[in-house]
Amino acid sequence: MRDYYVYIMTNFTNTVLYVGMTNDLDRRVAEHKSGQREGFTKRYNINKLVYWESSTNVKDAIAREKQIKGWTRKKKKELVETMNPSWNDLS
Repeated sequence: MRDYYVYIMTNFTNTVLYVGMTNDLDRRVAEHKSGQREGFTKRYNINKLVYWESSTNVKDAIAREKQIKGWTRKKKKELVETMNPSWNDLS
């Protein structure tokens, strides 16, 4: 079975939140940290993993990513703090 990950990353000051989904969390976090890809995460220096969860079903992971993306910042912050109240880099 393969795992799929929904994750939240932020910048150094925790002011910008990014929600993503991947089947290889280590690789994807490394890509964000290195700025390999152009776009939102590179522009806002998103390089700190603050939350993640896994699923063995890709459709469930996609649905969860969309659900979290639709939440308010406050609700996303509360989710992060269930796993990581200090907002430490989990990578």
